[in-house]
Amino acid sequence: MDRTVDVAIIGAGTAGLYSLREVRKVTTNFVVINGGHDGTTCARVGCMPSKVLVQAAEDFHRRTQFNDMGIRGGEQLQIDIPAVLKHVRKLRDNFVGRVLGNVSKLGDKKINGYAEFVEPTVLKVNGQHIQAKKVIIATGSTPVIPQAWQNFEDKILTTDQLFEQEDLPPKMAVLGLGVIGLEIGQALARLGIQLTGIDMLTTIAGLQDPQINQVAIELMQQECSLWLGKAAEIRAEGNQLRVQSGEQSVVVDKVLASLGRRPNLAGLGLEKLGCTLDKNSVPMFNSNTMQIDDLPVFIAGDANGERALLHEASDEGRIAGFNAVHDDTQFFKRKPKFGITFCDPNIVAVGEGWSTLQTRSDIAVGEMNFQPQGRALIMGKNKGLMRVYGQQQTGKLLGAEMIVPKGENLGHLLVWAIQQEMTVFDLLKMTFYHPVVEEGLQNALADLASKVDSHQQTGIPELDYL
Repeated sequence: MDRTVDVAIIGAGTAGLYSLREVRKVTTNFVVINGGHDGTTCARVGCMPSKVLVQAAEDFHRRTQFNDMGIRGGEQLQIDIPAVLKHVRKLRDNFVGRVLGNVSKLGDKKINGYAEFVEPTVLKVNGQHIQAKKVIIATGSTPVIPQAWQNFEDKILTTDQLFEQEDLPPKMAVLGLGVIGLEIGQALARLGIQLTGIDMLTTIAGLQDPQINQVAIELMQQECSLWLGKAAEIRAEGNQLRVQSGEQSVVVDKVLASLGRRPNLAGLGLEKLGCTLDKNSVPMFNSNTMQIDDLPVFIAGDANGERALLHEASDEGRIAGFNAVHDDTQFFKRKPKFGITFCDPNIVAVGEGWSTLQTRSDIAVGEMNFQPQGRALIMGKNKGLMRVYGQQQTGKLLGAEMIVPKGENLGHLLVWAIQQEMTVFDLLKMTFYHPVVEEGLQNALADLASKVDSHQQTGIPELDYL
């Protein structure tokens, strides 16, 4: 062997770097192997640059409410898209730079290259062989582009290319209205681009609750065209592209393909592990240990295709890193599911999803329509719906979906409460100021409490007796 280590980490993204934090607590005999770009998916092409674009678009869109507020001249404001994109890249480079600063300190413990399994604990990289007691796969993911679309060269963009554009054309289509597609699609429309959003599903942003989904579609359709329920087809038309979905079609200058991401597992030689693969050729693993079968190999982050979110990748990386440097494999309790789509209003899902809960007979639902909500009305953002799910007998909080202003903040309150196994009555005892958007959550909780079997009609349930 050219090198022998305690742990080999394949990938220097979020999961890999969080694995490294745990590994370093026990041993200095490790190696990090990374092929392709350094810097996490989140910092380079995901959460961070997309939110910079969303923020610029939201600030520009605010001008549409100036007249109602007595602010004149808003119609004269203009957007400079090349300058916006330059601003996105400037902040993006700052975020990536922070990651690179940490990676650069690894010295000879960092190898630039693509690893391949020779055996479950033997890797080949750049012609060298590395023997490791434990291996962590944290290779991230890559945007999906159908093979037939790859012939359209620079007219098909993914988030890997979008933020590198010097300018954007007047007409675009977004194919795939999951979290990223919806966020960026609304942002592009608010920047003045004629946008069409298309998805073969009839839901957007991964929503499960049909009532929340319907409100979300209605609100998004106020800003751009949405075509749902039919797959998209693309063909060249002059120097443009014609995008067709069912009987509807549009000619655009460029397309943003937001069809999800595929785990970066090709070329790893997974067949050398002798492990069980799922239908997507991803190794079967235990999500509480991150271990693949009973092998000394762990898989974390986007590479396992399970929960492609930064906070999940960091948790999975820490679990994998801990187990990689301890003889006894430990099982860790996973946190409640939590997802945010940073469109306006925010779309948020926490805890157990409606597709599972709706099959149960012991579920109560609390609702709040944000149209009359005081603080939201003051901000000019009084639109959306929140639905909170709880156990009918006890009032224990189970989950929620919403499309509401400041949903990113309200969602945190709920997911913390769910993680602490609180009831709706526990939350109603908390302090709510006035006027704040949190009062919308308070109203939804009060509605839920009124439907819970243990709800007492006597007394004041949100106050404690001395």
